[in-house]
Amino acid sequence: MSSADGAREQRFETRNSLSGGRIEGSVIQAGEIRHLTVYGGPAEASAAPVLPVPRQLPPTPRRLIGRDADFAALDSELGDSPGAVDVTVVVTGPAGVGKTALAAQWLRRLAGRFPDGQLYADLRGHAPGGPADPAEALGGFLRAFGIAPVPSSLAEGAALWRSLAAERRITVLLDNASTAAQVRPLLPGSEHAVVVVTSRRRLTGLGIDGAVFRPVGLLSDDASVQLLAQRVGAERVARERTAAVQVVERCGRLPLAVCLAAARIAARPVQPLAATAEALGQESQGLAALDVEGEAVQHALDASFEVLGTDTVRLYGLLGLLPFPVFTLDVACAVGGLAPDEADRLLDGLIDVHLLEEVEGGFRFHDLVKLHARARAEAVRDLPEGRSAVDRVLDWYLARTTAAEALLSPSHRTLRRDYAVEPGPRAREFADEAAAVGWLDTETGRLADTVRWAAAIGRAAAAWQLVDAMWPLFLRLRPARLWVEAHRIGREAARAAGDREGELRMLTSGGNGLRNAAEGEEASEWFTAALRLAREVGEPLVEADALYGLSQTHRTAGRLTEAADCLREVAALREARGYARGTALARLALGEVLLAAGRPAETLPVVLDAHRALVAVPDPYEAARALAFLGQAHVALGAYDRARHCYAEALAEFREGRARHWEARVLELFGDLARARGDLVEAAARYGESLARYQHLAAPDAARLETALAVLAAPPGPPPPPAAD
Repeated sequence: MSSADGAREQRFETRNSLSGGRIEGSVIQAGEIRHLTVYGGPAEASAAPVLPVPRQLPPTPRRLIGRDADFAALDSELGDSPGAVDVTVVVTGPAGVGKTALAAQWLRRLAGRFPDGQLYADLRGHAPGGPADPAEALGGFLRAFGIAPVPSSLAEGAALWRSLAAERRITVLLDNASTAAQVRPLLPGSEHAVVVVTSRRRLTGLGIDGAVFRPVGLLSDDASVQLLAQRVGAERVARERTAAVQVVERCGRLPLAVCLAAARIAARPVQPLAATAEALGQESQGLAALDVEGEAVQHALDASFEVLGTDTVRLYGLLGLLPFPVFTLDVACAVGGLAPDEADRLLDGLIDVHLLEEVEGGFRFHDLVKLHARARAEAVRDLPEGRSAVDRVLDWYLARTTAAEALLSPSHRTLRRDYAVEPGPRAREFADEAAAVGWLDTETGRLADTVRWAAAIGRAAAAWQLVDAMWPLFLRLRPARLWVEAHRIGREAARAAGDREGELRMLTSGGNGLRNAAEGEEASEWFTAALRLAREVGEPLVEADALYGLSQTHRTAGRLTEAADCLREVAALREARGYARGTALARLALGEVLLAAGRPAETLPVVLDAHRALVAVPDPYEAARALAFLGQAHVALGAYDRARHCYAEALAEFREGRARHWEARVLELFGDLARARGDLVEAAARYGESLARYQHLAAPDAARLETALAVLAAPPGPPPPPAAD
């Protein structure tokens, strides 16, 4: 036999049932072969080292803070059986939330159960050069097990990968994926593999491949502070706890942002944490303050942003103009000038890359994403497109709030509305009064922000007109601080717009807010200014409104005779001009003053007359207030059953109309009734219910209820001494 023949015979030697071995050249398989490694020929084989088991997971912190619940959820997907495992988990979340660290550390914990390898591929879903070709990742996996060269065809490479993985117990981390199509060829399809895919997108298409989904959220407040302490030192954080809390709050509890802030703090060991907190609190440099050697939240958000389509990019920038963090689909339609279906599609695209999240009541930007969106908005703020978007949002809120005003307070709906762009019919649709009040209740915070926004950008007419349209909100829901703040803004805006009618309205309705907020002296100043201006311009009904307001400040100050005189003048002015509802309201207020003066017998006919007129208008809210006053008069006269009937009817009306302040007031009156009857247990229960509602409204009435409850809870005093003979 020649040496060549001997070499050929050696090359055809067969080894059966191999595991981890190596075969050179051509073979005839006579048994089972596992972990096949193929080399080009004898020379190459002799030089090739034995490949180590792949352990490719990226490094992670030794301890991940605040992720115990996430680890437990991932563990639950494996089950307790040490046998076959075929799990694909898609871990999703916004940029910088720690998806990769969570996935890598979890898989590292599983190394003992998967001894044949832990593979990793960065799919570069948001890289500047575009996502990675899945063939590139496949090549890396195959080469990790000694397959070289790798097939040039993606389909052939995927098939070889599945064959290679079939009998191996492995884990695979597919990091930063862009689409389900990018991931699918990389799935091993094995009964002995765990795959984790991380992505800023939701990748719902992988659901058809049997994937389960685990969204990763922001850290809790405590976990965020712990993370900061881990990076800068627990003692330093303990010394400056308040500043540390501010830092993590201004980082939005985003792990990447907290870590970047920590790096900034650690590099300045003598600088107080408060300096970083202050830098983060300045909107102009909030994101810039989180730039550490090129790794910044700004860069991560830019990468997410750059994969968006043109229409989505446009909407993202326009949404950055909004003054509030949570917005509804209607507002998105308004800012973008879009139909609901189109706006919903574009919002879904932002949600898909975790630049936006859907929350109860609408959509929300994370705090740092909001800064990023605002920076994008600066490019269009002063352009026609940006100005038109702002006009559409202001006009939508003005039209919607005015529609609620017209339904809930039609007699108040008298002043003009100036629209830059006429809103569509959708802005004006309310099914009924309850729907209108419910909308005002839900939108209170956004309406407040919109008023401030309109004034700040110089839309003075829109500012005061929106405050005027919010009258039923102030009347029904009684947000005491907002009532005052909004009218202070509205008064200045009406002056800036040179609108005397608007200024008069702001003075009278704002004076009521000041009075309800126990700012009686300033309220009197506002009503006096309104009275003077109304007489100058010859507006008798506005004069009556100013007198009405003055009567209320007199009553609050205990000047009951002056209050009654003002109200009789108000009733005369209104009756002379055929204003039936206004006349009834003046008489209702007169009845309240008579009650305060301890004259319940005189109160009954005055309030009964007002009640009949208000029922006829109809005005169920004010008619319910009349019932409350009638109940008080009946209590004072000892007619407790009549009082209870009046209160029950009034309470039902206030609850149906969501008049929160008056609901609290009638519950308080029920407590007074129970107390008058000697039932102190029921009185305490009713006062407690009332107090809870007053506290929710931040109303000054809460102090009165706290005092009443304290009196009921006080132990009885000693019995009086016996009388002397």
